[in-house]
Amino acid sequence: MMEPSVAPAPDSESHESPETSRQEAAAEDLEFVRRVLNGETDVFEELIRRHQQRIHATLYHMTANHEDATDLTQEAFTKAFQALKSFKGDSSFYTWVYRIAVNRTLNHLKQRKQRTHMSLNDLDTRAENDPELVALVSEHTPRRDAALSELQEKLNAALLKLSEPHRLVVTLHDIQGMPHEEIARIMECNVGTVRSRLFYARQQLQAWLSDYLN
Repeated sequence: MMEPSVAPAPDSESHESPETSRQEAAAEDLEFVRRVLNGETDVFEELIRRHQQRIHATLYHMTANHEDATDLTQEAFTKAFQALKSFKGDSSFYTWVYRIAVNRTLNHLKQRKQRTHMSLNDLDTRAENDPELVALVSEHTPRRDAALSELQEKLNAALLKLSEPHRLVVTLHDIQGMPHEEIARIMECNVGTVRSRLFYARQQLQAWLSDYLN
């Protein structure tokens, strides 16, 4: 079986843009998809490895529950594998599987309406994979831990007050760092809708957290 090709390490003086990196990653994904469809089904594990962490992180922010996020991530990749023949390549594989995961999660939230909360232990466990949290948890003093716990509880409660589409756009843009255009493809709407939802969601979060932030 052919081994997945590995691009050479960039020259120390090269300055590859994020957009170029995304395009190269998308091209590599398409090659993996082609190989899976040609019978190398075990190569699908590489696609899972490349994307499951970010998808799991998104679904965790949407559900505030690790077990739900894990189950939904597994379901999304299972469905993607079963439906891979229908993948036409008009978007990246990453966007396509993200859309599957997000739609499944939105249905899950409508069915169960769970309202759980992040714990400080959960945050510490994931801190090494979340650059935005590294600074907050790098010094473990009782005062810092208490402030972090209270802040995350309030942020989580505020996020859960948002409608599913507004929570999703905040998660994808402000937490996952996705550009508006990619979010529009995942949510199957135009870029203007993404921007308006993001603006509204931020206004709501600011209003709900104003007493704590002032």
